[in-house]
Amino acid sequence: MKRVLLVLVAMAVIAILPAGSAGVSTASAKPSACTTLQDGVLQYKTVPPDLTDHYLEGQPIPTGYDAYGYNYQAHQFQGSYANAYLGRDGYPPYTGDDASYLAANPTAANHWTWPSRDVNLIMKWNDAWLSNRDCDDDGLLDRHYGHTSYIGSGAWITNHQSGEYNDIYGPQRWNYFVKIVAAPTAATQNADVWYTSAGREIGPVIWDEFATILEVDNDSGTGNHGVSYRSPAGPGFGHFD
Repeated sequence: MKRVLLVLVAMAVIAILPAGSAGVSTASAKPSACTTLQDGVLQYKTVPPDLTDHYLEGQPIPTGYDAYGYNYQAHQFQGSYANAYLGRDGYPPYTGDDASYLAANPTAANHWTWPSRDVNLIMKWNDAWLSNRDCDDDGLLDRHYGHTSYIGSGAWITNHQSGEYNDIYGPQRWNYFVKIVAAPTAATQNADVWYTSAGREIGPVIWDEFATILEVDNDSGTGNHGVSYRSPAGPGFGHFD
């Protein structure tokens, strides 16, 4: 299967945040007023540990889709896998034309996402994962607002990747879907698996504070088809807060 394991690198959404906005919020009470994207003052910013300015550094974050495929207002991304990360590393959006893009940005060929530029990626998340507001007045979009970490925040994200490749039998198509949730407050880890307080398996540990609760893998070349993992605690959202 030719899928890219975004779930192993999408921690960038947490640690460095694609398209360059958001900060960890540790406040416990929601203030009376929050800054929203509609206010037009929240900007693309370089967030540690990034060392390179975002390509759109200092520009206002739009309420719709940006040039990379992020829609922070709607909590989603849709576009090239490479475009999920190029902006934060100082590159312009990949246009789909390799020759013209590399002529203008020759070092992009060495970027770790370049081999996956033809992979289509759709990400969706909730407000606890990455908000579309700044309620703690740090100039950044909030994450797990009201919680000191993602544990118990109810945060979730989904990733849907798809693409094509050729093997000895001809053209093949693949897609991969995964659901990831923040572990509940009373959950415990054992052998790299999260369990509920009642001892029921939630799912494999990912990024320490999260669990994988559903994976679906389809590949015409390998014959993979359907659910490859389903949480015994249930694959739905809303009951892991």
